[in-house]
Amino acid sequence: MYTFNPGPSQVYPAIRQYLTAAFDEGWLSAPHRGERFTALVRQTVAELKTKLNIPQDYFVFFTSSATECWEILAQSLTKQRSFHLYNGSFGEKWLDYAQAIHPASSGHQFGLEEVPDASLIPADADLVCITQNETSTATQLRDGAVLNLFNRCQQTGALLCVDVTSSLAGIHLKHIKADVWYGSVQKCFGMPAGLGLLICSPRAIARAREIGEKGHYNSLVSMYEKMLNHQTTHTPNVLAIYLLCRVLLDRGPIKAIDQHLRERVQRLYQFLEEHPQFQPLVQNPETRSTTVVAVQAAPALIEETKKRAAAAGLTLGSGYGHWAKSTFRIANFPALPDVAFDQLLQVLSAVSAA
Repeated sequence: MYTFNPGPSQVYPAIRQYLTAAFDEGWLSAPHRGERFTALVRQTVAELKTKLNIPQDYFVFFTSSATECWEILAQSLTKQRSFHLYNGSFGEKWLDYAQAIHPASSGHQFGLEEVPDASLIPADADLVCITQNETSTATQLRDGAVLNLFNRCQQTGALLCVDVTSSLAGIHLKHIKADVWYGSVQKCFGMPAGLGLLICSPRAIARAREIGEKGHYNSLVSMYEKMLNHQTTHTPNVLAIYLLCRVLLDRGPIKAIDQHLRERVQRLYQFLEEHPQFQPLVQNPETRSTTVVAVQAAPALIEETKKRAAAAGLTLGSGYGHWAKSTFRIANFPALPDVAFDQLLQVLSAVSAA
């Protein structure tokens, strides 16, 4: 049984072994202020930086989810307003949440085939917020697009904040080209849901300290002060941090994972080009995601494909929002083995031939 649902998604088979080890080693009742826990945090952060090529002077924080990061960024890094560039539901929801805290926040929606223009960024925005890999639309901003936005932010003094929930630990990100990156572990990390990661540059930490907001348990200044001692402001998900450490220890470097996922997704896109019953929702190869593929077809064919996949032990992700009935989504995450993709292509071939 394999699930191609883009989150919560397929977990690594070794998770079962790690869970047993966590129980046997007493992690389920480990105190979060003790030396054992702080050693675990230190090791986990070190592994994240090594395996994902995160700069050594960036700070890594643990949150409950990527969604919690919306709140932290609005509370602790925004003086007056943020500016959001989005083309899907999750980027739009981020804007909605920011406006609930800072009503002056605004945004610009761009198309699935488009790359946002850096000149759209207003001069008075505190934060510029982008979703690098939009799970709902299966789009992705390439390195060049992110760099152009970052260069504009350098000119205006804004911080560039990037949602990488469905690409973090799947593709090789150039972390130095943004101030804040965040995501959660139930996608490319191959873990169960329940842990978010917030990655901040020294520039972002300096901004948080300048603003000095400390009115909430998850205020970034408070999180920073605790993390200096490898602790959290709250009782964290110790089990998830332990699982993350074990997963990272067993994974290869991000460059190798990135290359494998790119080769595999290209095989999938090539199949779609050769079978016109199915079409990529995103037609522009420059804006297609590497880690989430949305496939468009007649609604009846979508339902038939999902039924045949289920009969073969494969779960396809449903379409999202406007495309709920006319698409299904395929996660191209590291925990899914190549044999699962072989089986999926067999199912799609059979449906095409029917």
